[in-house]
Amino acid sequence: MGSIEEESPLIEEGLISQEPKLYAQDGSVDLHGNPPLKEKTGNWKACPFILGNECCERLAYYGIAGNLITYLTTKLHQGNVSAATNVTTWQGTCYLTPLIGAVLADAYWGRYWTIACFSGIYFIGMSALTLSASVPALKPAECIGGFCPSATPAQYAMFFGGLYLIALGTGGIKPCVSSFGADQFDDTDSRERVKKASFFNWFYFSINIGALVSSSLLVWIQENRGWGLGFGIPTVFMGLAIASFFFGTPLYRFQKPGGSPITRISQVVVASFRKSTLKVPEDAKLLYETQDKTSAIAGSRKIEHTNDCKYLDKAAVISAEESKAGDFSNAWRLCTVTQVEELKILIRMFPIWASGIIFSSVYAQMSTMFVQQGRAMDCKIGSFQLPPAALGTFDTASVIIWVPLYDRFIVPLARRFTGVDKGFTEIQRMGVGLFVSVLCMAAAAIVEIIRLHMANELGLVESGAPVPISVLWQIPQYFILGAAEVFYFIGQLEFFYDQSPDAMRSLCSALALLTNALGNYLSSLILTLVTYFTTRNGEQGWISDNLNSGHLDYYFWLLAGLSLVNMAVYFFSAARYKQKKAP
Repeated sequence: MGSIEEESPLIEEGLISQEPKLYAQDGSVDLHGNPPLKEKTGNWKACPFILGNECCERLAYYGIAGNLITYLTTKLHQGNVSAATNVTTWQGTCYLTPLIGAVLADAYWGRYWTIACFSGIYFIGMSALTLSASVPALKPAECIGGFCPSATPAQYAMFFGGLYLIALGTGGIKPCVSSFGADQFDDTDSRERVKKASFFNWFYFSINIGALVSSSLLVWIQENRGWGLGFGIPTVFMGLAIASFFFGTPLYRFQKPGGSPITRISQVVVASFRKSTLKVPEDAKLLYETQDKTSAIAGSRKIEHTNDCKYLDKAAVISAEESKAGDFSNAWRLCTVTQVEELKILIRMFPIWASGIIFSSVYAQMSTMFVQQGRAMDCKIGSFQLPPAALGTFDTASVIIWVPLYDRFIVPLARRFTGVDKGFTEIQRMGVGLFVSVLCMAAAAIVEIIRLHMANELGLVESGAPVPISVLWQIPQYFILGAAEVFYFIGQLEFFYDQSPDAMRSLCSALALLTNALGNYLSSLILTLVTYFTTRNGEQGWISDNLNSGHLDYYFWLLAGLSLVNMAVYFFSAARYKQKKAP
């Protein structure tokens, strides 16, 4: 990734020329708190360290997450539904804790120190997990014949304690690292602004390089050389992630924390309620705003007034008492237009944000039911036994293929039709991803129909033996899911960075990640409900421990239907969305 600057994408061609400036104009500072020199800080020169950090951290994460369901079923001796629920609950928590890191970053510590502190917690969790799979007293007992003894409370505590320390650690990294990388590009410079759009593509590319190693090499090591080594290698890479991040410190540009975004939101709600009897003036220029060039919120530029959610404008109405006293300092009674617009932006984002919940439920299947589907198929490739979780490699390979194709060919082609410098708007890009996710679940359902038909034909329903149909039949569903990721997840990253208020970018990134948490929790809920309703009256159910006697295809069709409805709601909401504007 160190040669990105030389390989600047075609997206950067044809920009309007402008007079280059010596310093970044977006309010960022250098390591010493001074305006950063463009030649010596930020831009692509700072990004390899951030991308290297993300690559190694994601290798560590997916080294645990990618094959976790196998560890739970084969080592902790849990059933399919219980193991899948534990995986999705943990993954959901990994995407819920970013709310903690985001608030700390935006309000107090800044993105740099938040990443640094939570990386240490992450490393401790990885070490605990490695010990739980290495130290004999902490390892669950092996099965003896058909009897599989349960893990002891101490073994459970060590394993799940390490697992949830990782969840807390990722909470300080995930909402900050993509935003911190984007902070290296000056929004006020058209050249750097377009490079930033390309950064998000390469950021996601680096994620999947790490995931590629995890879903192939690490999965094989875990199942063939032992879980202690399989968890130990990701721990080493987490150490490398921390080192990579700190090495780039002199080159970084830093955005100042702007105070608690939750406090500012609360102030707008309280102030508008207190002034509920006042009338909002027709002329928006009469609403309260500072006369300075910059916003009253540290690290934020002013935001232009909009006419939606007019009730909230009451928070910026100057009362007769305030005008007479000349005291505008109580933010619980009087807020600036920019502060009010921050809340309006979050409200406008909500329908777009909600679309990610169903999409993330689809994505969660890759590490749960796709793996279980693969375990019920023929995993031999010649003389080689392929771990089912290794099929995630094809999702990763799909992303690695699609990112440069998108950046180099699709963007220039789309630009001719859309007139948008980056090819598609974030809204359009996410919409394409939602459509492709429907195709992914349909492909998985079709494969399962074929597998069940062959199980019935060969009399394997009762025995539950793997069906002699190659696990490689799953490749299309993984490949399609990778394409959906490139459109939706990268578009989502860019959308929540560009459209969020300056001083809420970590929080908005965390809200984007929250859809992953809710999607995983929703997947757990759907699994639980499907199991409950389909196992009544002694029925086997759609998802039983013997998948040959179940109907996993019905479950995949259910998710395809939910994705289709989600896409329709998204298109309706996207057509009504108003972009953020600077004054």
